[in-house]
Amino acid sequence: STLTTLYLVENSIGDDGAAAIAKALESNSTLITLKLDGNSIGNDGAAAIAEALESNSQSTLTTLYLVENSIGDDGAAAIAKALESN
Repeated sequence: STLTTLYLVENSIGDDGAAAIAKALESNSTLITLKLDGNSIGNDGAAAIAEALESNSQSTLTTLYLVENSIGDDGAAAIAKALESN
């Protein structure tokens, strides 16, 4: 089977967990929806996710939820830039 949806809501993964997920996103070509709401993700975690999305030309991710995290202007800008090419 193929993983297309991953919900990790309110698991307190923080920036380290976001970086680990980002590592997996670098080569993932099946995930469509990723929900990371309420995980204490900050700018560093957002930047890691953004870099992964930018580096993966095979990404199929169309929906990314990051509600109720600690992402500031820099993290939001990194995600926005990544979404331009994703």
